[in-house]
This record gives sequence, structure tokens and C-alpha cells, in this order.
Amino acid sequence: MNEPKKNFKIVTDTKARVILPNTLTLIGVCIGLTSINFALNQNYKLSIIAIVLAAIIDGLDGRIARLIRGTSKVGKELDSLTDVISFGVAPAFIMYFWTMNTIGKIGWLISLIYVVCVALRLARFNVSTGSEPSWTDNFFEGMPSPAGGILVLSPLIYDVSGFDVINLNYTIITPIIFVVVSILLISKIPTYSMKKIVVPRSTTIFLLFGIVLSFGLLLIFPFKALIVGSTVYLLTVPISLFHYHKIKKKHKHDNNFNDEEPEDVL
Repeated sequence: MNEPKKNFKIVTDTKARVILPNTLTLIGVCIGLTSINFALNQNYKLSIIAIVLAAIIDGLDGRIARLIRGTSKVGKELDSLTDVISFGVAPAFIMYFWTMNTIGKIGWLISLIYVVCVALRLARFNVSTGSEPSWTDNFFEGMPSPAGGILVLSPLIYDVSGFDVINLNYTIITPIIFVVVSILLISKIPTYSMKKIVVPRSTTIFLLFGIVLSFGLLLIFPFKALIVGSTVYLLTVPISLFHYHKIKKKHKHDNNFNDEEPEDVL
């Protein structure tokens, strides 16, 4: 009797599901590091595009991992380590090469502080993940590192975008933005995470249209779209703070109501 042939597999199905999102993460960090090379050659437009691509990949790898059930502890740690490089080290180097070096040692110190704040923010995220109630999954504690990386690049993005609305003194505005973003990164201000988006089926088509329109504008007017997007994101920070405390108050009230002992009825 012939024995059934066994299919040869280099890796198991479970490990294959883990490899895909981790591969995307590594591709993202390679793109992030390449942005530094572009900045060294003073090709700042490609540097910005590389950071944006790294941010898009960073947003996709986790969602793909959850979709195909390929999440792992290694992937979580790898994602944080690559975020420090792509959205901490790379933007700091790009901006230092562009204008921060003009203020000497202070510029280098501010760049170092920013990178340290990115690392602290990601370390706190790794420790706190999974320890909060489920409703808080829609909020980050502090600004996420991809948003921080793009915001510190905003003076450079504005410079190459062609906007002539305001004449900025980049030597002054750039260090200020570095300091503000660094504070937001390590702060406990809640910001929207968009991890769980509940959309009624009747409005799904409008959501898809909005996504396509956003990507279209990003492709046609990349730098102008980034400036507008960065401004809109900053405006959502106080909105998310108000929304967070409103939901927290509601849940606290509901929990207190449920924990009350029933009165004796005689």
C-alpha cells in the first residue's frame, strides 16, 4: 500500500501568517532609513515621501497581522523598534541636515530630545497595551510616533509645498515645533487611534470615496495635502481630549450605577 505523500513546507501555516506583517515592518524601516540617505544628498522631497510611505506601511502591518491572525510578541516589539528609527531618528536627521544645524549644539540637543521622547512614548505604549478597558482602544495616550514624525517635518514640507501664505522663519519655528511635538509624544493627552471604526453600512460608500479622494490628493498634490492633513490632525487633538473625557465620564457613571447594592424591599 502506498503511503500518502506529505506536503513539504519550509514554514508552518502559523509562522507564514507571522512572516508577512513582520516583512512589511522591515520594509518600512528600510524606507525610513533610506530617507536619511536622500537628506544627505539634499533630496528633501524624496525624504518626505519616504517617511510618509513608512507611516502608511506602519499603519497597514498591524491591521494585516490582526486580519490574518498573524500577531506575535516579536512583531509587536519589532514594530516599536522600527518606529523609533523611521519616525524618531530619521526625521531628526532630516531636519538637522536641513536647518537645525544652523543653531549649532542647541539644534543637535533638541534633535536628541525628540528621539528620546519617541523612544519613551513607544516604551510606554508597549507596557500599557492591553491593560485598559476596551473602549479606550480608540485612543492613544499621547501623540503616536508616525504623526509626530510627520509633524516635525512640517516646516520642511511647507517649504517645498509651494504655499506662499505665510513667510516663516524656519530657524525659529522648527525648534519650537520639535519641542511641542516632543511634549505631545510623552504627554497623556488622548488622541484618536482609529483602531476600531464602526461605520453604518449605508455610509460605507462615502467612507470609501473619502479614502480614495484623500489618496488622490496625496498623489497629485502630495506636499500641500500633507500640510492640510497635518493642520487638520492638530485640530483633532483638543476634540479627542473632550471626546475621551466625555466617554470616560459616561462609563464611570455606568459602572457606579451597576456597582450599587440593591435596596432591601420590606
